[in-house]
Amino acid sequence: MGTPATRAKNKYQAKKYDRHSLLIPKGRKEIYQAAADASGQSLTAYIIEAIEQRMEREGRA
Repeated sequence: MGTPATRAKNKYQAKKYDRHSLLIPKGRKEIYQAAADASGQSLTAYIIEAIEQRMEREGRA
């Protein structure tokens, strides 16, 4: 079942965040991770920023 701290963290995340599983072609994760590392971001932050920038360009933000 997990420690109390883990349960608390999972409860908080379920309340504050939506989840989406992302499937990418084999071998691309390492490339994306390297780009995120080079920009000083987590992979998640890097992907979200890319999505937000595209939405702004398309006038959907």
